[in-house]
Amino acid sequence: MASKNQILLFSSIILPLLLTLLPIPPRRTRVPEANSSTPIFQNYIVRFLEYRNAEVLKAYLEDSRLGFLAGWRWIERRNPALAFPTDFGLVEVEEDRMGEIVRMMEGLELVKDVTKDTSFTRNAFANWEEVEVKKPGKLFTKMSFDERAENWSGGRAERRKLMLDRSQVTSVFDAKKLWEKGYKGSKVKMAIFDTGIRSDHPHFRNIKERTNWTNEDTLNDNLGHGTFVAGVIAGEDPECLGFAPDVEIYAFRVFTDAQVSYTSWFLDAFNYAIAINMDVLNLSIGGPDYLDFPFVEKVWELTANNVIMVSAIGNDGPLYGTLNNPADQSDVIGVGGIDYSDQIASFSSRGMSTWEIPHGYGRVKPDVVAYGRDIMGSKISTGCKSLSGTSVASPVVAGVVCLLVSVIPEKSRKDILNPASMKQALVEGASRLSGHNIYEQGAGKLNLLESYEILKNYQPRASIFPSVLDYTDCPYYWPFCRQALYAGAMPVIFNATILNGMGVVGYISGSPMWEPFDEVGNLLSIHFKYSDVIWPWTGFLALHMQIKEEGSLFSGIIEGNIVINVFSPPHGEEDQQRSSRCVLHLKLKVIPTPPRSKRILWDQFHNIKYPPGYIPRDSLDVRNDILDWHGDHLHTNFNMMFNILHDDGYYIETLGSPLTCFDARQYGTLLMVDLEDEYFPEEIEKLKDDVANLGLGVVIFSEWYNVGYMVKMRFFDDNTRSWWTPITGGANIPAINDLLSPFGIAFGGKILNGDFSIDGEQSHYASGTDIVRFPEGGYIHSFRFQDNSDYGSMQNMLPTNGLNQVESPILGLAEVSKGRIAVYGDSNCLDSSHMVTNCYWLLKKILDFTNLNIRDSILFPDKAKQRHPLHIDDSMLPSRRTDVNFSMYSAVSEKELMCHYDSRSELWGKKGFIPNFITTNRKLPGYHNGNLEINSSNTTIPQWRNENNIAITITRTVDRNKSGRTPPDFLSFLNREELDMESKLSGQWFLPALVVLITCLLLLIFWGMQLRRKRRRRGYIVPRSSSISIV
Repeated sequence: MASKNQILLFSSIILPLLLTLLPIPPRRTRVPEANSSTPIFQNYIVRFLEYRNAEVLKAYLEDSRLGFLAGWRWIERRNPALAFPTDFGLVEVEEDRMGEIVRMMEGLELVKDVTKDTSFTRNAFANWEEVEVKKPGKLFTKMSFDERAENWSGGRAERRKLMLDRSQVTSVFDAKKLWEKGYKGSKVKMAIFDTGIRSDHPHFRNIKERTNWTNEDTLNDNLGHGTFVAGVIAGEDPECLGFAPDVEIYAFRVFTDAQVSYTSWFLDAFNYAIAINMDVLNLSIGGPDYLDFPFVEKVWELTANNVIMVSAIGNDGPLYGTLNNPADQSDVIGVGGIDYSDQIASFSSRGMSTWEIPHGYGRVKPDVVAYGRDIMGSKISTGCKSLSGTSVASPVVAGVVCLLVSVIPEKSRKDILNPASMKQALVEGASRLSGHNIYEQGAGKLNLLESYEILKNYQPRASIFPSVLDYTDCPYYWPFCRQALYAGAMPVIFNATILNGMGVVGYISGSPMWEPFDEVGNLLSIHFKYSDVIWPWTGFLALHMQIKEEGSLFSGIIEGNIVINVFSPPHGEEDQQRSSRCVLHLKLKVIPTPPRSKRILWDQFHNIKYPPGYIPRDSLDVRNDILDWHGDHLHTNFNMMFNILHDDGYYIETLGSPLTCFDARQYGTLLMVDLEDEYFPEEIEKLKDDVANLGLGVVIFSEWYNVGYMVKMRFFDDNTRSWWTPITGGANIPAINDLLSPFGIAFGGKILNGDFSIDGEQSHYASGTDIVRFPEGGYIHSFRFQDNSDYGSMQNMLPTNGLNQVESPILGLAEVSKGRIAVYGDSNCLDSSHMVTNCYWLLKKILDFTNLNIRDSILFPDKAKQRHPLHIDDSMLPSRRTDVNFSMYSAVSEKELMCHYDSRSELWGKKGFIPNFITTNRKLPGYHNGNLEINSSNTTIPQWRNENNIAITITRTVDRNKSGRTPPDFLSFLNREELDMESKLSGQWFLPALVVLITCLLLLIFWGMQLRRKRRRRGYIVPRSSSISIV
């Protein structure tokens, strides 16, 4: 039997070493109810492939292998849709068993998919409390506001007089002329999805049905918004007339008194609208989440069933790229707002759609605009009032649509009218407004009488919207009219919409054709991408236009037609398929290829936006908009910068593919602003070569990155019962530092705020970062700012004053071999979203340096020159988060390097100009593989709790060697980070196994020595030459 010393040795040395080899599970804590043992449940929408009665679907789930599992239950939905078959169910799932149960549900034969039940709200996010919070629901369009909410240059009497002069909005559109013909919306079924309506309201003569889809026990409107919308559509009070007083009103109460709704409520209400054959549906709401697939696909199904949907594009103007869903869908009539002076209302959201970014280009939206400021409508019980907003402009168009539907005889309405034919009538009849571009006004101002003339003799056909692309017509065709085409450029992309009034399903016969008007047109090369199936009612036609190399010296106009042939299956008793020839007239201005020094390439590829990930705002001073969702494109929230640089003589092109997909010899500067994605190793190596050997200039405007602050920016989503946490900062500093590491440049982790001045130019630094590495001989500009990085990790908002002023370098300029690099720590001065002061003047001086090597004395004073390199240790650099599955949102991490359709056509589907080394997919250190259960809209931060039960977030600094790879972490099991299996075998286990082996050998030697001593005491002598034998 072993001695006490041997047992002590084993327990104190061997056992702990063995335990280090065992994985230690992380401690899980539920932050909302840390001390509660009550399970947390989440609601999920289970969509099925077939329509069945709800009880049948419930029994299907319960009779499957799910019936033997605890932790989930079917939620009964008591609403009018219960009388009809449904294609979805609502289930409650216990959080701890979510992964297992959801996977099992998705494996069932009749189940299409399982998604979280998303909620909707009209209001923006609330103010921060202990953590960043949002009201129940996702960000949605702001509610229409009354006349007092807007500043007005004249007095109240002047306003009242002007409103009397304007009379009713119905009069402005000459609705009376159709009323006199007997068209007042008779026998048109109008669905109003809003806050409800009171049954005895005196302004309405034909309220057919009121239904409630919320969790509140009332049918009445307690807010007044739904009543107002109904009044604009069908009111008959002389002071606030609606367009179609005879319309049949179906009031769907889908919002609570707190202005909250859920996807599941909408799905039931949409199904019911389909079942009872609604003709028109108005939805005066919208939000940025176009990836809420159950909602989006149900809208497709709704319009496929011939329901004409009208929706507001949102009140997030005057910013571009702020379209709200579902108004941004091509099968929906998206409505913007104007005032009575025919000017685009400042609140009206602007296009383009952002679904298609980065590889494509957004579609034209809104479709039309209508009066949306100071519109008269019905009050909640009686009387009239005025409201403003696109949610007011939307019912103006919906009322006109009802009026136009009643023009067509009831027996032939469904044969002629559909979402496509109605949109054709509206956009073709619209009046273009002067001074506004296509992404502000769409086809133009609604014109009731012109649309009436189109519909009166309408024959089913297909068309393209817009039908003309004239890049010489400014400002309507901005931004394309601002910059001519030239040889050698990245493709100019335009995304047109196909409207198919012939049927819900259509196809393009053959391929689109380019028919130039003369020989010069052969210099234009067009590659087409288009819908394989045009459904429902609409499709897309994307033009990728390039000037051929032989046109590098050409200057002039190229003009011609793009022709497509669309056909649809026979309708009704027809025996021939329907067909239509669609023509898009194209007129382009072409110039000789500009010199390299005037060409700038904008990096769009490395931008990540919401949705799907929680990408936080760039300016932490902003409280009411926590998401970065405007597209970060040259033609959305950077449109002002685009215009200014073009006015300064620059030509700017967009790259939506990796950095290997452009020829650096063609460009003076690569402009990289506010980027969140990773970089392929090939990109890092190519950029190094482009700068050092090809003389490319690089300009980077970065943003804040601080893990502690990211943790504080999380918010708890009540409907999913889960935390949302940012997947990165304002910019991805660790990735940018990898890109800049060959040049000895790196950004830090500070969050700097304050004002500064360069040569009298006042600027504001809004949540920018600092420069912590810079090469000797470069030029650095430093200023004193408020450092909120440590403060932000503990508090809830940036302080407006205080001490902690630090001298921080924020601007650096350096010459690197043949190229030049400039870095700046804040992009808010270029971004129109939340700009305080612009820094276009600074950008121009920087581009003079990177493009032309012009050194302005303001940026290159001798005192700013670095006599020694600025440097900090690798361990002090900002590190990547290891608690989020970044590859779910990244176009780089665990993806294949490939040039997309936005790059030069000769590179499509290839890797581009890659250096000569082994190609590997980018895999980030510490990111888990497919075993991790993380939803795209929710990532969880691992937390531990100290003895005071205070949540502590553990973050790990990733130490990277010169090759950019992460050295093995032999104790990573203690940190709960998994590496690739090959690394585990070669690195994770080697050192611990070696320690155990040596310890065992020492133990054997010690044990042998003990046996020899015992034998000596008993009289046994072992010769020195004998080997130790252990039996």
